[in-house]
Amino acid sequence: MKIIIVGAGQVGSTLTDNLAREANDITVVDIDEKRLRALQDRLDIRTVPGMGCHPDVLIRAGIEDADMIVAVTNSDEINMLSCQVAYSLFRTPTKIARVRASSYVNSRYKDKLFTSEHVPVDVLITPEQVVTEYIYRLIQQPGSLQVLDFADGIMQLVAVRAYSDGPLVGHELRSLREHMPNVDARVAAIFRRDRPIVPEGDTVIQAGDEVFFIAAKNNIRKVMGELRQLDEPYKRLIIAGGGNIGFRLAQALEKDYNVKIIEFSPKRCDFLSENLSKTVVLNGSATDQELLLEENIEKTDVFLALTNDDEVNIMASLLAKRLGAYKVMTLIQNQVYANLMQGGEIDIAISPQQATTSLLLTHVRKSGAVNVHSLRRGAAEALEIIVHGDANNSKVVGRRIEDIKSPPGATLAALERGGEVIIAHRDTVIESGDHVIVFVVDKKRVKDVERLFQVGFTFF
Repeated sequence: MKIIIVGAGQVGSTLTDNLAREANDITVVDIDEKRLRALQDRLDIRTVPGMGCHPDVLIRAGIEDADMIVAVTNSDEINMLSCQVAYSLFRTPTKIARVRASSYVNSRYKDKLFTSEHVPVDVLITPEQVVTEYIYRLIQQPGSLQVLDFADGIMQLVAVRAYSDGPLVGHELRSLREHMPNVDARVAAIFRRDRPIVPEGDTVIQAGDEVFFIAAKNNIRKVMGELRQLDEPYKRLIIAGGGNIGFRLAQALEKDYNVKIIEFSPKRCDFLSENLSKTVVLNGSATDQELLLEENIEKTDVFLALTNDDEVNIMASLLAKRLGAYKVMTLIQNQVYANLMQGGEIDIAISPQQATTSLLLTHVRKSGAVNVHSLRRGAAEALEIIVHGDANNSKVVGRRIEDIKSPPGATLAALERGGEVIIAHRDTVIESGDHVIVFVVDKKRVKDVERLFQVGFTFF
């Protein structure tokens, strides 16, 4: 695809990195030439300096025959105007914009505002909402490293760390069905010392393995119990940072959890107090040891560092962990920091760019994917693909899983059919209309997966 990305910041750079490695024709537009040079030094892309909403700049970027424009600058207005110019002057087919202000994306106005007659944006990306939902799922499944929804939430792909006290640890995967005869689940991938293992029936789970499994949502806790001692449901949460993410998360959690939020700005504290009903709002610094001790940090189930400063988040998280917080989740923008901190004293490092990129990738895939999740900091991917065609023009329709020649490292893990979750086994037959969940441990194989699910010309 020919794609123009407006904005070379953290989100734009992460997206460019993902798409450029997949043989797409990428051009990046930004006013900061230093950022553009840094991207061009390590990736095979074109760059154009200038304002991404100016027609002459877009023409130099190749907008006249582009398939897609993705505007992800820090300015909502520039992003929206870039899409408007691309559509009004050049009829660009797909327009994606990062829009953060709640006033724009408020459901009261959104449907009327973002139309072809007014502001022609096909896909709105609101990073704060994406990250909030990501963290919310982690809170709902205590002990998980990552939780991903598929098929409108009726099935989930969950990553957990296997511990030596788990019943399945030290046993072959095929014994999973013996342990849980009434629960169907599938291990989609295993990462052992950061190396992927494609699971087979005789694969033995070891303590320390990072295990990705898929099951119906209501069976997730039972499967987790096979891999590790189950954590008790979380009750007491402390959020450091009352910005957009902290505020949204507190709103989502305060009905069911005991939530406290620490915010440094007195003015923002006033806003939080007025707009949150049950959350306790505290004015102060998340790195203040006395404040954390006063608020019983040692009895806290989860400490969430969600300020817009990586260093503050990391230091506050390390302090909270050493003072006794059971779990620590930390928002880290810098990918290098995130890779360094994950799995040590910080239990989960949350990358907003990675979460946002997953949503954007859904609209770039050609395979009929309705859901794409970038995993393992971009090394792996999980796709939800709608199957089209029939036995005459499809490589998968009417065939059993064991007869489908999947690319190396790709696992057809589960499918949804008519609202029912079906865990894939060797004799499972794929039908047209199925939503198939595919886990790919090597992202270079994603194109092969797309080709597997493409239909012949007779389908059209």
